[in-house]
Amino acid sequence: MANEEQLKRETMGWLLNSEDAGVKYLALRELTGMAEDNAEMQAAQQAAYRLGPIATILENMQEAGYWCEPGAGYRPKYRGTVWSILMLAQLGARAGADRRIAKACAYLLDHALTENGQFSYNGAPSGTIDCLQGNLCSALLDLGYDDLRMDAAFDWMARTVTGEGLAGLEDKKNPLRYYAYKCGPLFACGANDKQGCAWGAVKVMLAFSKLPLERRTPLIERAIRQGVDFLFSRDPAAADYPTANDAKPSRDWWLLGFPLFYITDLLQNVEALARLGYGSDPRLARALQIIREKQDASGRWALEFDYKGKTWVDFGPKKRPNPWVTIRAAKVLGMAEGSC
Repeated sequence: MANEEQLKRETMGWLLNSEDAGVKYLALRELTGMAEDNAEMQAAQQAAYRLGPIATILENMQEAGYWCEPGAGYRPKYRGTVWSILMLAQLGARAGADRRIAKACAYLLDHALTENGQFSYNGAPSGTIDCLQGNLCSALLDLGYDDLRMDAAFDWMARTVTGEGLAGLEDKKNPLRYYAYKCGPLFACGANDKQGCAWGAVKVMLAFSKLPLERRTPLIERAIRQGVDFLFSRDPAAADYPTANDAKPSRDWWLLGFPLFYITDLLQNVEALARLGYGSDPRLARALQIIREKQDASGRWALEFDYKGKTWVDFGPKKRPNPWVTIRAAKVLGMAEGSC
């Protein structure tokens, strides 16, 4: 069997020679450290915006900046504005590269972000929930869209973790309070029987991990510490976090997919923790081993979970070596190894 370095070279060759322009662009961006102004990177980006999944998603955007239906963009799943923006971010799109992306980001903030910083599925503060908040904060950072309103979004998200400055959900006159879904600190979620939701926690912590250090307030730093403690309160490899009715952990934890929406997987949990500096933490050892064992003899990872037929683009057949999942896995292992 090929050694590890040979596998890495063969995997990169497979990705960079892909017929899908989007794969080559994302591999260059995520795995090589190549500068934005590099000629090869620029050519790959231009091809991806003309021919890849990014192009398909943008072709379906309405002139006003939304997809399918005006408003907060949560529906229809999984082609509305929220889901389209999440996909664009995961594909490596950038607001500075196409005016349509910047327009879509502005539209999202105008229609889905409340004045107190809640990203909402219905446009009202009551529509806030951890997975949506974390996903959109993370996506907008990835897209490179800078807006002062994002400070309020991160402040709200941090408060929901620590509980600082928030009233109980029964205090309906208080503008800063918990709600039916975002119902308490430490990722408590009404959809998870008011217990801490690890899927939501991963999304929130991933967003914090991408926030530049100079923008992390003391409140955000406290939220990060508490969030890390929550994710390490169980072995990430076992993923036996609190569940409604003490059900077994969702099997989706161990199915690597692309793209990711509110469902998460082991790989994304490891990514969030590695980005925050815990890649070499021994508590991640078993999770990293599971990820490595999913790699085949050719150095590739298979698509195990998808949204086939539900999004603007399909990303390959299940149970087959998949470039999008391979980029994700190679990136996360690189982060973990780099922190050792």
